[in-house]
Amino acid sequence: MKLKIPNILTIGRIIIVPIFVFTFYLPGLLGDLIPFFIFLLASFTDFLDGLLARLYKQESKLGELLDPIADKIIVATALVLLVMNDTINNYEVIAAIIILIREILISGLREFLAKSQVAMPVTSLAKFKTFIQMLAIAILLTGDSGNKLVNFQDYNAHTIGIVLLWLSAFLTLYTGYDYVKKGMTMPLTKIRNVKLLFFFLLKLDSFLTSF
Repeated sequence: MKLKIPNILTIGRIIIVPIFVFTFYLPGLLGDLIPFFIFLLASFTDFLDGLLARLYKQESKLGELLDPIADKIIVATALVLLVMNDTINNYEVIAAIIILIREILISGLREFLAKSQVAMPVTSLAKFKTFIQMLAIAILLTGDSGNKLVNFQDYNAHTIGIVLLWLSAFLTLYTGYDYVKKGMTMPLTKIRNVKLLFFFLLKLDSFLTSF
């Protein structure tokens, strides 16, 4: 099977994750800037692969499967690394957890609806949320180097990144609720396999009660 350019970009985002993790632990300036640029590159290819697929009509089942997975892998990896090195700490971790939980739940909902051949298009607010989320993580990845570059009296790069992360978390809650509400209020006549609906609801209930 010949891979199309959008799929190559998507697979590249997955392959680059181990390199991203390795460079994150490089000392000094390299450990700040290289992960920053890798994350920016991954974020840009996330936009580019979808654009190319639509422009050249190269949408594929493989792309539909891998694209959301690739997005969540790089975001989840970055958030875990930032929590582990205390860039995100204390109550700020709640914002990271909100983002991760939302991604898991919405992925499950999308998969369920896709099996029933029901589309759930991405809203403009969700796209804005993704932009703010990527921007927040990118700024936080700059570490001490970013703080030296952006350092005013009451705030620095880290402060800006955390504020944007919280904004992203609030937008995540709102857009996540909106998606779930639309998915769960959809008439059952539009859903071919009702058993899948109950399976998803049981999984959701099990996930929420595990906390």
